[in-house]
Amino acid sequence: MYCYEGFCGKRYSPLADMPGSLYETSNLDRGGSNRKKKIEEFSRSSREKLVQSKNKMFSKFTSILQHAVEALAPSLPLQEDFVYHWKAITHYYIETSDDKAPVTDTNIPSHLEQMLDILTQEEGERESGETGPCMEYLLHHKILETLYTLGKADCPPGMKQQVLTFYTKLLAHIRQPLLPHINVHRPVQKLVRLCGEVLAAPTENEEIQFLCIVCAKLKQDPYLVNFFLENKLKRPETKSPERAGEVKEDVLAPDTGQSPAGEQADCPEEPQAAAAAAASTSSPTSNNNNNSNYNLVTSLLNLTKSPDGRIVVKACEGLMLLVSLPEPAAAKCLTENTELCELLTDRLVSFYKALPQSMDPLDIETVESVNWGLDVYNLKEDAAVFTGKRALISFLSWLDYCDQLIKEAHKSAAVVMAKAVRERFFVSVMEPQLMQTSEVGILTSTALLNRIIRQVTSEALLQEMVYFLLGEEREPETPATIAQNPLRHRLIEHCDHLSDEISIMTLRLFEQLIQKPNQHILHSLVLRSLEERNYLENKPQEEREPLENGQPHDAVDLEEDPLFGDDLSPENRLSGSDWLSSSPQQSPDHAKSDGKTEVHKIVNSFLCLVPDEAKSSYHVEGTGYDTYLRDAHRQFRDYCGVCQRWDWRGNPKPLEKCNLDIAFFEGHFLKVLFDRMGRILDQPYDVNLQVTAVLSKLSLLPHPHLHEYLLDPYISLAPGCRSLFSVIVRVVGDLMLRIHRIPDFTPKLLLVRKRLLGLEPEGINIDHMTLLEGVIVLEEFCKELAAIAFVKYHAAASSSP
Repeated sequence: MYCYEGFCGKRYSPLADMPGSLYETSNLDRGGSNRKKKIEEFSRSSREKLVQSKNKMFSKFTSILQHAVEALAPSLPLQEDFVYHWKAITHYYIETSDDKAPVTDTNIPSHLEQMLDILTQEEGERESGETGPCMEYLLHHKILETLYTLGKADCPPGMKQQVLTFYTKLLAHIRQPLLPHINVHRPVQKLVRLCGEVLAAPTENEEIQFLCIVCAKLKQDPYLVNFFLENKLKRPETKSPERAGEVKEDVLAPDTGQSPAGEQADCPEEPQAAAAAAASTSSPTSNNNNNSNYNLVTSLLNLTKSPDGRIVVKACEGLMLLVSLPEPAAAKCLTENTELCELLTDRLVSFYKALPQSMDPLDIETVESVNWGLDVYNLKEDAAVFTGKRALISFLSWLDYCDQLIKEAHKSAAVVMAKAVRERFFVSVMEPQLMQTSEVGILTSTALLNRIIRQVTSEALLQEMVYFLLGEEREPETPATIAQNPLRHRLIEHCDHLSDEISIMTLRLFEQLIQKPNQHILHSLVLRSLEERNYLENKPQEEREPLENGQPHDAVDLEEDPLFGDDLSPENRLSGSDWLSSSPQQSPDHAKSDGKTEVHKIVNSFLCLVPDEAKSSYHVEGTGYDTYLRDAHRQFRDYCGVCQRWDWRGNPKPLEKCNLDIAFFEGHFLKVLFDRMGRILDQPYDVNLQVTAVLSKLSLLPHPHLHEYLLDPYISLAPGCRSLFSVIVRVVGDLMLRIHRIPDFTPKLLLVRKRLLGLEPEGINIDHMTLLEGVIVLEEFCKELAAIAFVKYHAAASSSP
């Protein structure tokens, strides 16, 4: 410890003289012959504590004297004061002989703090953007270069920490742009390389603070990132001194203000000019990015491996700032010359592999939403909830970070990162899990995939995930090509799996998928099979049968069919005053001139499908058709918001432009759904709910062909084709045959409905329970389709000119 030089006039070491003076002047001298004996009674630990206490007291005394002198003496000009503090630091290295003492035992931290205060004060006293003499001195004399050298050598011990703090505060507190100056960004580059070199280093906190402030400055002025794309072939590095004597030589060299040969001593006055000058030598934008280092990213990646969770989160935040920079050269260097993609995918894989082989799908589906960086947990509490919760949250948290990083990234970088996740995680790890034969494994992996689909929001990652699941094919499907993509084929087949649990979970996966804002999902699953409208009858007009009431004479008129008589309940029949006031005037024909069937006929067709003896909703309050209208309106509005970019509005493709000669195939996905719908009376209640949920979501989509195919009962289907309405008609026909075989059918049906609604307690088993539950689902589904058709019609009518 050295006192204030101007006040004392000479160097004084309290540690050198303290033991002798202490003991010679103490009361121990009065003991005469006992002096030596009493001295020996002091243990080594006691003497060390005494020395430390004396040292602290002397340090405080020195500080008090220093402040007293400063208060009494006339204040020096800021530049002289700044130079004085810098000289005091350099003189320490000239005069010290003890380079093992920690930096906290010296006045270096105090001098650095004073220099920062002076620079801040100077900027506050000047106009915005004007460089003062103190800052000019710092730049001209390459003080930051010198501090970097001292920090790299860590001489005295702890100096690296002080240098990092100085750089961080300088960049944070000074408002004028500093990084464009070559004598700032060059030592900053060098200091960046020192960060993250050692895992769990004592300077980790200071390193991450420094890196984050650099990232924040680049976010403010993105063009500055070019200074940090360093050419691998030209990377000047100050040699690290191994002895204190070498440190002294390096420290003193910049103090002369002379620049070594070949280096630029003075910086351009304008920041933009400085940027251009530095970019011409430091930036690799004109070079091949394969010859460039992006050490800022590399250092942050190293710190994401820290055992300290706070450091990891800060490093992730820094990376988030860097990937969002709009500079194409930086985006390219980020993905080509760093290990960012490897880090993202490797950690995602390791977290996924840490999950238990078997997990309850309900636990996966209901675990709380996860946001990266806000992961607070308790191992005991998590283990008490369900086994694997901690591992699941860790996986979902990192997935959320990958998703947000790709979402914020420059477009070109986002595509590369998303492809890496697809290849290194989805294809390599998830696909074998989904293709396995173990039912437990299929169920767990499908539930995890469903959760992943629900969580992904970035456009690039969603696109790659969709290509992974469904393939990139766009041509219409045929029965011969449905197995062209093995994973897609397997997932669709799982919708009709022997295991009801697997079927339900896979149907939920597709329900989640078709709600995502990605056009390829809907094109791959349904639209590519409906493009040519070849589900319609293909006959020349002159060969068609003459129309009776707008239909061929041999067609079934639903209003005259005995299944759909006029004996309708008041709740299910639409009244003109309620719903038809805004509908077009009724005409004797079923079809309008533009090919659209009138909405009131469509609505009544769906409401009348289920015969009265199979209806039970009108006996229970709050289960009427109007409840579906409200839900359909809200859901259709949401779907229109998702699909508005895809230009789906308008009329169907004109028939003269359609290729009706191609054999129609509804597609693998609709085939499985229709097959499931046809068995609604014979399969479990939960399966029926999920099948109808997926079909209702498809019916809500505002595509004209899909609307026509799923919601218009009056279209003339080509021979051998089926539509959603025709499938339901066959189910109702089967139901009519079964009703008469079940005694007390209607009372039993009403009891089952009340039990499902929780209005009746569970009691004795009821015969034909599966069929009765299927009838209830069928009735509700028909009301839902009627509501969807009505809402879509009026939405189209209100938007048309």
